[in-house]
Amino acid sequence: MKRKGASQSGFTLIEILVVMVIIGIIASIGFGSFQSSQTKGRDSTRKSDLGQISKALETYYNDKGQYPTDSAGLINGCGGGGVCDWGDEFTDENGTNYMIKIPSDPRTNMNYYYSSDGTSYQIYALLENDLDRDIPVDVSDIKQEYSGLNCGSGNCNYGIASPNTTPDAGRSLVAM
Repeated sequence: MKRKGASQSGFTLIEILVVMVIIGIIASIGFGSFQSSQTKGRDSTRKSDLGQISKALETYYNDKGQYPTDSAGLINGCGGGGVCDWGDEFTDENGTNYMIKIPSDPRTNMNYYYSSDGTSYQIYALLENDLDRDIPVDVSDIKQEYSGLNCGSGNCNYGIASPNTTPDAGRSLVAM
């Protein structure tokens, strides 16, 4: 039995539920922003990695007069003829070190793709953010990817190339 004049303190069930819903909404917004930031950060790393590899390949070209050829998407010529895997050291037969460690994709289920005939090269990656401005588009502004180039989780959609060619030279682009 309630006494007259006794005050009740505490929150009602409705008030607690409203607060929990508000906290849930704020948390989901924060988590979405966090995921988007991580995706963009990994894509930025990929672009930087390809730029670093490109500089090492240009140094190799200056020393040898040609670029290393490819072997199933990897760089040939490590240590005098071996295939360089992503994450390996990039050296020639004389022990000249072009990269202490060839960068590998920030996600373990993805990889970069290298293509070269010795006179030019193309390096590709798969960007996770489909809204990235560096992904090629067709005349209708539809995002494109490089057909037949496997970057781990699908076709590659970003590439850079030696100064004497373009990433899309000799490649067919298809809608993503």
